[in-house]
Amino acid sequence: QLVESGGDLVQPGGSLRLTCAASGFDFSRSHMHWYRQVPDKEREWVARISGPGDSTTYADSVKGRFTISRDNTKNIVYLQMNSLRSEDTAVYYCKTGNHWGRGTQVTVSS
Repeated sequence: QLVESGGDLVQPGGSLRLTCAASGFDFSRSHMHWYRQVPDKEREWVARISGPGDSTTYADSVKGRFTISRDNTKNIVYLQMNSLRSEDTAVYYCKTGNHWGRGTQVTVSS
């Protein structure tokens, strides 16, 4: 099970930290991903982190602004989002394998 939280309304230039709490699988061995989706568009991959947390990759659209991290003692993966822009507005999802969370809404607006 994957449960996202932390979404909110934030002004442009602001920051948010999303959390994905995981259970029911071998978390520390699992690559974890964040995706996002806006209405009428395909879901967009945002970031990935390896099981041990020693390797991360990012979409060009968020590189340098977002940071993915994980705590394998708590089975949690984070997405720290800084310098937020209106185009970051979306529902953000956590994913591993074929399993998705239900998402958390991030709205960037003044």
